[in-house]
Parts: sequence; C-alpha cells; structure tokens
Amino acid sequence: MQERGLTKYNDAKIHFLNHKHKTLRYEDVEKLVSKPRLNRYLVACVYSKTRAEELYAANLKISQAFYPVLNLFEIILRNKIQDRLSIHFKNTDWITTEKTGFMNDHTLGKNIGTRKESGFYLKKQVEKAEKKLGKKSGATTTGKVIAEQTLGFWTTLFEPRHYKLIGGSLIHCFPHRPTGVNRNPISGKLQNIRGFRNRVYHNEPICFNGSNIDFSTAENVKNDIYELLAWIDVDAKLYVEDFDVIDGKITEGKRI
Repeated sequence: MQERGLTKYNDAKIHFLNHKHKTLRYEDVEKLVSKPRLNRYLVACVYSKTRAEELYAANLKISQAFYPVLNLFEIILRNKIQDRLSIHFKNTDWITTEKTGFMNDHTLGKNIGTRKESGFYLKKQVEKAEKKLGKKSGATTTGKVIAEQTLGFWTTLFEPRHYKLIGGSLIHCFPHRPTGVNRNPISGKLQNIRGFRNRVYHNEPICFNGSNIDFSTAENVKNDIYELLAWIDVDAKLYVEDFDVIDGKITEGKRI
C-alpha cells in the first residue's frame, strides 16, 4: 500500500507537471512578453496567432540551443588568443601591461576616413574590468581581468589597426586555416558571430530575413563557428559538437 504522504506528493507532482506543460493562449503570452515584441512574429505568420506563438517559442528554443555552442566558442577563442599573445609579448600578463603599450598607441586615436573603428576600446575595457574587480574583491589578477572581457574585446583584436599593432600574430590562432586565408575573412566571421551572439543574449529575433521567416542567418553563423573551430583545432570542433542540438531545433522551427 502506498503511504498517504507519498500519494499526496505524487498528486502534487502530477499537478505541477500538468501545469508546467500547459499551453498558453497568444493573448497570455502577449501579456507576458509585450505586444510590440510579438507583433513581428504575428505579421510574419500572416496574423495567425497560433503560428505566431509557435514561432516565438521556436525562436527561443533555437537561441537556447546556441548557448553552449557560443559559450564554448568564446572560451576556446579567448584561451587561444591569450596563449598566442603571451608568446608574442613574452608576458602572460600582457592584457594589463599593454594598457600602456599597443592598446595606447597614438594611431588608435585617429579617424580613418568614414570608417568606424574602436579607438582605445581595449584599454578602456581593461581599466573597466580592473575597477570593477577592485571594488568587488580588491584583487585584479590577469585571469580575472581576462574572464571579465566580452567577445567584443577579443574580436576587436582582429580589426585592422589593432591587428597591425601586434604584427598579425593572431593569424597563428588558426594554424589549420586553408592556404591563402588571411585576417579579413576571419574577422568577418568573428563579427557575424559577435552580432548574432548579442541578439541571442538579448532575446532578439534570429528567425527573420526582413519580414520573412528565415533561419539562414542562424545556420550560417553555426557554420562560421565550426569552420573557425576547425581552423583552431579539429578536437575543439568535435568537442563543441557534443553539446550541439541546434539543427533539430531549426528543423522544428521550419515546420511552423
């Protein structure tokens, strides 16, 4: 005979699971996430509220699937850059000591035509991290400063002026790149990944091309990630693939 307390527990658990899997109406979701946010989905689905709700959910699930892939890519890239520049500067603490080195070079303060570049962005980001860490714990170790940096910090190193100031050393982060591949295509892929990553992390749509439902951007970014990982180390690519369920979620989204 089942104990009374356990029966109550199981009944409560079943109730919780049923409630958890309850499908909300479009109007309920609209109240939770706002009408303007859902409107783009509604227009793309020709004002079918059922499809719009499903598409919004699919967008979230695809974004969720990208999290481990994007996180691991960022960690692997960051560590590779740290190793490479530690060799280049003969100093594992380059990220803090180079505030008065290449990060402070006078050429970074000059405008080049109409092209927008990041100026002293790297220096400011390191100083910002040090200030934050100083307030938090008083400790500003190299490892902690590195961990504070965003993907934008690492991709900025591949912009022309920064790249030149460190002698193009970062090309060696990609030892398995095809012959003839230089900074430009690598930087282009990194910028695409960075922009996409920001959309995912800020819950922005990643399933549109204009007003049309289109998952090609997500598919292209995934391809860029794996291509760069393969150029870094094939084992890195294989490792990240173990946590990848992106294609399945995109397939589900395409059925809507």
